[in-house]
Amino acid sequence: MKSEKAQNKILQLLKKEGAKTAVELGKTLDITSMGARQHLERMEKEGLVSSEEVSKGVGRPKKLWQLTEKSQSHFPDRHDQLTVDMLISIKNVFGEQGLDELIEHRSKETGRQYHEALDSHKDLEGKIKALAKVRSREGYMADYEATDVGFIFYENHCPICSAARACQGFCRSELEVFAELFEGMARVERLEHILQGARRCAYSITLIS
Repeated sequence: MKSEKAQNKILQLLKKEGAKTAVELGKTLDITSMGARQHLERMEKEGLVSSEEVSKGVGRPKKLWQLTEKSQSHFPDRHDQLTVDMLISIKNVFGEQGLDELIEHRSKETGRQYHEALDSHKDLEGKIKALAKVRSREGYMADYEATDVGFIFYENHCPICSAARACQGFCRSELEVFAELFEGMARVERLEHILQGARRCAYSITLIS
């Protein structure tokens, strides 16, 4: 059985039936327990499964294998569509003003969290580096580089792209949050925008002279 096919079957079995031993998985997949164990060990290195020793009565403990949080990305997930549907429903029920209030509330909370991460840094680069770390943790794959007048801040991925397409207020509020973070120290301007066809979002962060 090809490795990728076997691993997909293991993921499906563990998802449907819960933790299992390599012996149990081997029997179901019609492969040896050693073969199942080899697949599991490769999957463990990829962070898709984990194992634990469990004692049940007399005899040696059994090693049970189960899915990790990372493995959930291999299963169908409609959260993007759900988010878009919720935004449309909010707009239909509460109108544009209600949707704007929701986005404003989110922006204030996001700004507060970012300030906590950036306030311990006094120099501009330290703050930008801290912001890149926070945004990368959120899935934006952020980075930056220095220029003659400041920095370029990049976001190579947008984890809320579907929501942003449905409501561009998210992008507007993001720019406002960035501008507020560096108020009095630097000007922030969006240079590239994924929703306008760019490969990434990019911002100039220019020192105020």
